[in-house]
Amino acid sequence: MLRQLFASVSAALLLLSALLPACAAPAVPAVGLIGIDGALGPATADHIVRSIDAAPGRACQLLVLRMDTPGGLDTSMRSVIKAILASKVPVVAWVAPSGARAASAGTYLLYASHVAAMAPGTNVGAATPVGIGLAPPPQSGKEGRGAGQGAPALERKAVNDAAAYLRSLAQLRGHNAEWAERAVRESLSLSAAEALRLQVVDIVAPNVGSLLAQLDGRTVVVLGQERRLATGGAQLAEFAPDWRTDVLAAITNPSVALLLMTIGIYGLVFEFMNPGAVAPGVIGAICLLLGLYALQLLPVNYAGLALIVLGLTFMGLEAFLPSFGILGLGGVAAFIAGALMLIDTGLPGYGIPLGLVAPLAAASALLLFASARLALRTRRRPVTSGAAGLVGGLGTVERVGRLRGHEAWVRIDGELWRAVSSAVLLPEQTVRVVGRSGLTLEVVPANGKETP
Repeated sequence: MLRQLFASVSAALLLLSALLPACAAPAVPAVGLIGIDGALGPATADHIVRSIDAAPGRACQLLVLRMDTPGGLDTSMRSVIKAILASKVPVVAWVAPSGARAASAGTYLLYASHVAAMAPGTNVGAATPVGIGLAPPPQSGKEGRGAGQGAPALERKAVNDAAAYLRSLAQLRGHNAEWAERAVRESLSLSAAEALRLQVVDIVAPNVGSLLAQLDGRTVVVLGQERRLATGGAQLAEFAPDWRTDVLAAITNPSVALLLMTIGIYGLVFEFMNPGAVAPGVIGAICLLLGLYALQLLPVNYAGLALIVLGLTFMGLEAFLPSFGILGLGGVAAFIAGALMLIDTGLPGYGIPLGLVAPLAAASALLLFASARLALRTRRRPVTSGAAGLVGGLGTVERVGRLRGHEAWVRIDGELWRAVSSAVLLPEQTVRVVGRSGLTLEVVPANGKETP
């Protein structure tokens, strides 16, 4: 009996000792994953900044910024970099998958992150600014000649500012600052293996599992404090774009912004032409405000914006002013010129294609000439309202006056008029107005036959 009891207690103790370590072992904090696929614009920047802010609340020990980008807008890039530098959790920039790139703005994000990583078959570099129309400077073949030598002062200022910014990020993270400056001044690019050899990046990892394995045990400095990463066995928590990001991405597309602004102005014009229609005014006001909000987030050339507004205004005024098409044609020309120069950047995907500008201008011209033709046709029609519209109208004799049938009261369009006639008039007879003198109408029988 005692032997069986002892055996049962021993088995229970062994089972408890096996379960205790598993129960006592704390869960490994998750690793957040944010994706950048395409140009870095206002919508993507807003998503990244909000994800970085939300990472501590989701108990993420680390954020992985997976990038495949040709570059982006300067304002969007700087807002993301500010969020990375102020982040409470370390951020790892990883250029992936194989075949991806981190060009232009992507290079700055890679240098700003706490750990820089690339997948095999990727490249980084070509960080010369193109936000104000700068092109990579030509190579002179002379060693040490900086980019922008002999270039206009505005280009030199932009290149020098970008080079100093990237160098400061490289010095902050302990990366190759000399190559960072050359990437700006000479538009250099590196493969993943070369970037690892030149200490541009810290890790080359083909997949997420390899990346987390190499990060495990690494020490990083976050807001001045050292932090040891424990990514072994960590689960991934993806920060997917929400509806706000999708809506912002849609309206900040330059083509969509131009469409919204065009619809908005035309809606207001139609509301002014037909007061009380309500729908054109409401839709136009909403579209115009959305378009202006989108343009406020984009690098807009204000001369182009002014030309677009001027062109649409001229085309709208053509319906009110008899300019014989001069205002309309001038409006079409101003609209085309403004649309082509609206977005002030050389970044791919952020220009307005000619294939959109031409149909919009053609549709505006057709609408303009259709309105002008309708106005001319209306002008040729006889007057059908007011005092002049009475002549030629038909009426009915209500009662005959004292002048032996030559005077009567006639109802025309619901109004009762005093009428005289050279013919004898009878009650309920249909008459036609042939003249008017003050408040007295001159009428004749509608059938042209006088009453005997």
